[in-house]
Amino acid sequence: MDEDSRYEAVRSRDGRFDGAFFFAVETTGIYCRPSCPAVTPKRPNVRFFATAAAAQGSGFRACRRCRPDAVPGSAEWNVRADVVGRAMRLISDGVVDREGVSGLASRLGYSARQVQRQLTAELGAGPVALARAQRAHTARVLLQTTGLPVTEIAFAAGFASVRQFNDTVREVYASTPTEVRAAAPRARDGRRAAPGAGIPLRLAHRGPYQAAAVFDQLAAEAVAGVEEVCGPPGGRTYRRTLRLPYGTGIAAVEERARAARTGTGTRPGGWLDARLHLTDPRDLTTAVQRLRRLFDLDADPYAVDERLGADPRLAPLVAARPGLRSPGAVDPLEPAVRALVGRAGAEPLVRRYGKALDAPCGSLTHLFPEPAVLAEAVPDGPLRALAAALADGTLRLDAGADRDDAAAALLALPGMDPAAVAAVRVRALGDPDVAPPGTEVPDAWRPWRSYAVQHLCVAGESD
Repeated sequence: MDEDSRYEAVRSRDGRFDGAFFFAVETTGIYCRPSCPAVTPKRPNVRFFATAAAAQGSGFRACRRCRPDAVPGSAEWNVRADVVGRAMRLISDGVVDREGVSGLASRLGYSARQVQRQLTAELGAGPVALARAQRAHTARVLLQTTGLPVTEIAFAAGFASVRQFNDTVREVYASTPTEVRAAAPRARDGRRAAPGAGIPLRLAHRGPYQAAAVFDQLAAEAVAGVEEVCGPPGGRTYRRTLRLPYGTGIAAVEERARAARTGTGTRPGGWLDARLHLTDPRDLTTAVQRLRRLFDLDADPYAVDERLGADPRLAPLVAARPGLRSPGAVDPLEPAVRALVGRAGAEPLVRRYGKALDAPCGSLTHLFPEPAVLAEAVPDGPLRALAAALADGTLRLDAGADRDDAAAALLALPGMDPAAVAAVRVRALGDPDVAPPGTEVPDAWRPWRSYAVQHLCVAGESD
């Protein structure tokens, strides 16, 4: 989009572009999402930014009305396979907070200077600024939804010091942490989440969301001990355990998608209600991003439906299920193991080699086994070869992995045929453009062939 097109999206308060870009108003010093319900500013006073971090770096603070830091992530980073797209996925997963810029660069195979230069040139912000913007959002969520002391929140959000935390919150939100907490609806109503009740979250998405199809798939694939789906259709809850960098977690996500509203009506998009129980709150950012990948919440359904809906074969399927998603995974080992041994073969592995939770939660009793544990414990064969490749880094399936390199490494492993590799690319690597072997998937469906196959599967037209 050029700047005139972006301004038209702002003038029409078009929520389809929330997260795709941000605009700032020079006369007020505030930046917003395109669908902000405030009075549209004059064109000469508007500046556009690719990321919230770039707007913050230029001295603008977040709008308190539209909360631009809470938008869905840009779908562009999931589609792109270049270094910028891979870097953005890794930053979202919290790699900069845990490993620094040098760790990010090492994972990408570039020098820290090259990564800094490429991100700044394209996005207007380097990796440190992008991670800082993410930390500010995490801090706001913790301030407004938990009763944690401010000092604990500072370090849980990834800040190096309380002073850095205070300065960042004031710069981004033009409020002190105490004022941010006091402004939360729960704080005003005296209904802050009780200790032990977990962290309540709204997992935002753009456009329509076919929750029923996603929950059907998750229910069909759920590995006992690690996942469960309970409740009647339309009101189901998906629950699962999470292995995270600093500890463990249990996530619960509700099926019923809720529509977002603005002062002028309903905004295109909405959210899924979720709740996270974490043993270490420093894992909040990573846990949220992994849930977003699992539920494919950063997709752009408008772009997908426009392309696929133009095809005569897919048009009725798209019309019947607008906004159909292609689920991912929270742990890349899980879809890879299922590709080898299936769901039935994964469940005994969980019982035997998965780490037991300190306190079982209903039917959730274990974490999915770690690659290093499987590499040591299981007999020689395809599963051991897969686990060993993941454990020693020969194979990478994390958020920033190069998809083509990962596919080549998978094909080199015993037991991994092209169909299994295609399944891993879709689920573990979030590749939106996979054509499984043996399926008629024309190039006209690119770059959304994974979504086309999903439509065929849900409609019962593909194996």
